[in-house]
Amino acid sequence: MSVLTINKLTESVGAEVLGVDSDRLASDDALGAAVLHALEDNGVLVFPGLGLNPEAQVAFCGRLGEIDHSSDGHHRVAGIYPVTLDKSKNASADYLRATFDWHIDGCTPVGDTVPQMATVLSAKHVAQSGGETEFANSYAAYDALSDAEKKRYGSLRVVHSLEASQRRVTPDPAPEVLAKWRSRRTHTHPLVWTHRSGRKSLVLGASADYVVGLDREEGTALLAELLDRATLPGRVYSHTWSVGDTVIWDNRGVLHRAAPYDPDSPREMLRTTVLGDEPIR
Repeated sequence: MSVLTINKLTESVGAEVLGVDSDRLASDDALGAAVLHALEDNGVLVFPGLGLNPEAQVAFCGRLGEIDHSSDGHHRVAGIYPVTLDKSKNASADYLRATFDWHIDGCTPVGDTVPQMATVLSAKHVAQSGGETEFANSYAAYDALSDAEKKRYGSLRVVHSLEASQRRVTPDPAPEVLAKWRSRRTHTHPLVWTHRSGRKSLVLGASADYVVGLDREEGTALLAELLDRATLPGRVYSHTWSVGDTVIWDNRGVLHRAAPYDPDSPREMLRTTVLGDEPIR
């Protein structure tokens, strides 16, 4: 197995990978297994200044698992999705404003697909100010609970919806917009995700609408408190982007969000998503 040189960025989440070039990342079969192992340990891996081109990014992700092609057509390379607020480059840019809130990808799928395993972003253009991507370890968020809290929260279930995440950025939508949000069905997930590995994490973020069986106000307050505790400054890694950086994160055990930036900014990230095979349970 290839050996990676790892430099931890925070105690809780994030590590920098050194000594790997784009050619090796795209062509070394053994490197994929090493990256997955390091991702399990660190949650987020940063490859500074890698300069990974779109074709190489897709080739690398194919060594990690099955690539999500549901958004093909937005970019000339299949498997690449441009993350930008520029509607000329992404017609769904309005929806991406919800990424300014903490979230886990794949909690409100169109069908019954499970959350993505991992996401890779490479920086093509960066914002003049803002636009950092922040990460928090949702395994660590569970581990920090008291024994009494683990017992109580282990039985709670939470309804997740597209509407919940979109209302945070568009609180007073037009009727046709609201109808479109509500056409995406809701999903009910346990608050505590017990993974195949035996590890447990909290399923939190913008899509979490309400707690089943609790008063709305009480449930909302609980979800907000847990999210605040999970994302305390000392538990967050914030990546300041430079053109050519590549970052990969374990979507199953990491919350993430983009820091706000000017809507007219040229900021553009190229995203490839690796599909998951583990339901939230």
